[in-house]
Amino acid sequence: MTITLTWSDVALRLALTIIAGAVIGFERGETGHAAGLRTTLLVALAACLAMLQANWLMNTGGKASDSFVVIDLMRLPLGILSGVGFIGAGAILRKDDLIVGVTTAATLWYVTVIGLCFGGGQIELGVVGSLLGVIVLPGLRRLEARMRQERVFNLYVKWKGDTKSEDKILAAISASRRKHRR
Repeated sequence: MTITLTWSDVALRLALTIIAGAVIGFERGETGHAAGLRTTLLVALAACLAMLQANWLMNTGGKASDSFVVIDLMRLPLGILSGVGFIGAGAILRKDDLIVGVTTAATLWYVTVIGLCFGGGQIELGVVGSLLGVIVLPGLRRLEARMRQERVFNLYVKWKGDTKSEDKILAAISASRRKHRR
């Protein structure tokens, strides 16, 4: 990590972070997911800015002779990464056997790491990570759609009738090869 940053270094890192966050966020937003363009951009930029700040503070790091405090500058980006983990945990919802939001949480965590890469000056790693994210998110979604997946849903039936009607309903569900429980 370069200790002395120029404004052109900062501009390049921020621009690459904006591009990466926007491309990934746009894809998520277009497919109707919770973490879209604005969210992924903000998360990626926050990570990049935290890493840039840690980079600038490197000159002030260490322990002054008249102080007992030691500055650990990598705690700032680490705190950002951990904080996004908590945000991601809030995006995951569970209802019975159905769990949603895991990919949203993973996407937020992923763009955080990309922002940290760009902010820390690891441009090549950030570019490769961004490209992989752009390939994985839409590419694997199409593959998953082709794979047979078990769909879980609740069906509530309310009727006024005898048990013969109930038996007919359960027989129809069984005939469709659907698993069911009463």
